[in-house]
Amino acid sequence: MADTLEKYRAKRDFSKTAEPAGKAVRTRAKKQGGGIFVIHKHAATRLHYDLRLERAGVLWSWAVTRGPSLDPHEKRLAVHVEDHPIDYAPFEGTIPKGEYGGGAVIVWDEGTWQPEHDPAAGMKKGHIDFELHGHKLKGKWHLVRLKPRSGEKKDNWLLIKSDDAAARPGEDILKEAPASVKSGLTVEEVGAGKAAKGEKPQVWHSNKPAAGKAKHAKAAKLDFIEPALATLGRSAPSGNEWLHEVKFDGYRMQGQIAGIEIRLLTRTGLDWTKRFGPHILAALASLKCADAIFDGEIVVLADNGVSSFSALQADLSASRTTRMIYYVFDLLRLDGEDLRKEPLVERKERLRELLENLPDDAMVRLSDHFSEPGKLMLKHACRMGLEGVVSKRADAPYRSGRTSVWIKSKCTQRQEFVVGGYLPSDKTGRGLRSLLVGYHEGGKLNYAGRVGTGFSTKTGDDLKKKLDALKAKKSPFGAKVPGGKGLVWVEPELVAEVEFRSWTADRIIRHASFQGLREDKPADEVVREKPPAANAGKRKTERTGSTGKGKSEVKTSINLTNADKLLWPDEKVAKQDLLEHYDLVWPRMEQFVVGRPLALVRAPDGVGGQRFFQKHASAGMSEKIFRSKDPEDGEEILYLKDFDGIAALVQMGVVEIHVWGCKVEEINTPDQIVFDLDPDEGVAVDMVRQAAMDIRDRLEELALPVFVKTSGGKGYHVVVPLEPKAGWDEVKGFAHDFARAMEQAEPERFTATLSKKARKGRIFIDYLRNGRGSTTVAPYSSRAKKGATISMPVTWAEIEDGVAPNAFPLGDKTTLKRLAGDDPWKDFFDKAKALKRT
Repeated sequence: MADTLEKYRAKRDFSKTAEPAGKAVRTRAKKQGGGIFVIHKHAATRLHYDLRLERAGVLWSWAVTRGPSLDPHEKRLAVHVEDHPIDYAPFEGTIPKGEYGGGAVIVWDEGTWQPEHDPAAGMKKGHIDFELHGHKLKGKWHLVRLKPRSGEKKDNWLLIKSDDAAARPGEDILKEAPASVKSGLTVEEVGAGKAAKGEKPQVWHSNKPAAGKAKHAKAAKLDFIEPALATLGRSAPSGNEWLHEVKFDGYRMQGQIAGIEIRLLTRTGLDWTKRFGPHILAALASLKCADAIFDGEIVVLADNGVSSFSALQADLSASRTTRMIYYVFDLLRLDGEDLRKEPLVERKERLRELLENLPDDAMVRLSDHFSEPGKLMLKHACRMGLEGVVSKRADAPYRSGRTSVWIKSKCTQRQEFVVGGYLPSDKTGRGLRSLLVGYHEGGKLNYAGRVGTGFSTKTGDDLKKKLDALKAKKSPFGAKVPGGKGLVWVEPELVAEVEFRSWTADRIIRHASFQGLREDKPADEVVREKPPAANAGKRKTERTGSTGKGKSEVKTSINLTNADKLLWPDEKVAKQDLLEHYDLVWPRMEQFVVGRPLALVRAPDGVGGQRFFQKHASAGMSEKIFRSKDPEDGEEILYLKDFDGIAALVQMGVVEIHVWGCKVEEINTPDQIVFDLDPDEGVAVDMVRQAAMDIRDRLEELALPVFVKTSGGKGYHVVVPLEPKAGWDEVKGFAHDFARAMEQAEPERFTATLSKKARKGRIFIDYLRNGRGSTTVAPYSSRAKKGATISMPVTWAEIEDGVAPNAFPLGDKTTLKRLAGDDPWKDFFDKAKALKRT
């Protein structure tokens, strides 16, 4: 193989720069195969974005001067530069000043790419058509070589987005998502020497490519998929539609393969890759796939061949990994294909084919299933000393969260409990006599009894040390614990796996035995496990809110976990506060969000962390968020039917709710026009406010009803309700012509052009919100901005009195006072008129 990296190396002094020297990697990729792609955001002498596509053992590279655009009408200059080594893909850091390309570099996006035709021929011809599967960039793209001008030495191309379902005309992905998909940092933060918060993900790298594929490179890090959970059943279900699997006694683990990177994630997404040693990882690395996501359980088998959680705990404590086995029972993704919608039997068959060449003693093994009647299978399992069986619908797709298509039946009762205290041993040489355990219910920690067996002297001593570090002055339980003399209370943070025979009438466990600590499950999620008949009915979330309303009870079928998690840390606004806000405004908000196509801004770690824009369903999304197919392109559309849908959005960390200007059932006929006033930096708020009133006056001259709301940011939204009769092209055409007329009348004040250059010192009248698939933040939605502000409908009198675009923070007295007044948009749709072009 010819070394194509000579030019790359000649430009760099690797004793000064941390960039990898690298080497061309021999691959076995097919002639027309793709591989990984990465886009580096590079703050060199001039900020630019480097597009890199894996090909022939290197990264083909282009410097995209203005960065990629999701608008098909935007053509971005891409200068073809020297090939880079494959191991440059994950590079993030600062190239020293004085060195070639000196400046900060972040991984702005990464994933996989697939050419439509032979890329080598496309490179020679000067036209490469390909598809990207990244975090930010998706869909089809074109690279087109420009004819060189006389004397020009640069190899100039154009990067162009295809007009497909992934296109977003008029939107700026560079502005929406400026941070690294690897560290979450901006290029400015990296340049300032800032490190990523918290522990970096532990990723295991295989050292050699697997046979039959080019597994030499880092592919896009895969998103964690919330696992499917089984509902406790009174007995195993019967019927040919059910498959039955052994219920393992270990740690539930999601295995991910992405190029050369392999990760093992707990049921809550914690990265435990390094805890289980190299043997499982090596077996996964040998599989013939470019990427994959598995669902399974890591166990240690006791001498009788049955999985033992206590044995697994002992091996983990001693850092022994040679006995650990990863039993895999489901396949969620393979070679870029999402398999979750496929029936279980088909996913299992794909899994069997993938694992069939592994040796019998490999540390990754298939968890097989059985078709015998459920009761008979459970009886056999109990005789063998197993924990029980898990029964799964053979025809069901993979659904994250707890559903009735997976049923677990147990031989003995067993579940997690929160440790709230302990009784020290009165015997020499033993640290613990018993643990005091409980579970959460109704906002309290209910006492469930004592656990006095199952731990050895060493285990008891180790456990006592952990508990002593959590000593508390008072009991964490909601009621008095019997036999209080000598009891030691602890903060309720540790979770214990406990096996027991039965519950008493007053809900105390009998004959309980300690099995080990569960580090993979948060204490605040531990509740009493009950079969469905005993756990039916509505749930409610109840706590004292921080919104000034006092005690708030929000009734919803959605179980809001981690309710105190701060979504706006600086403002101390938690998930519960956001839910209470929506509960308060729901009578007004309902007509503007129910039955409308949605786009969501999520910030699972709070608005200071990584945010992402989401239009389609993802793993773990509640069934209260409904799906529909766009009749035009077949793409998935999300929409809500009731308040439970709003609660589900809050649960998944949605901080902004955006809506199309139409209903799902009338998707081709919008029922509103939106003008989003977006001022340039430095334009006074009074000028923006006057602009809103001037636009109102012009629209009223056309006999159109006009409403207004604050954006929650820098501007205002002027909105016209329509009878849903005109199509998108007609509505967008009207909005464009109106914005252009305002620009032509007062070019020193307004612009109808998106570019920053055109906007300088002016107010951009954003008419692009009126295109099919474009969205605007919903009335009463929170914003992912400083102050935790709301997009609030207001009266024109309030605009005239000087209300600011960011005047209404969530839960603020000003906000509550506004909501206590009349609803300015109550008759919004009652005043709708048909659009008539003049």
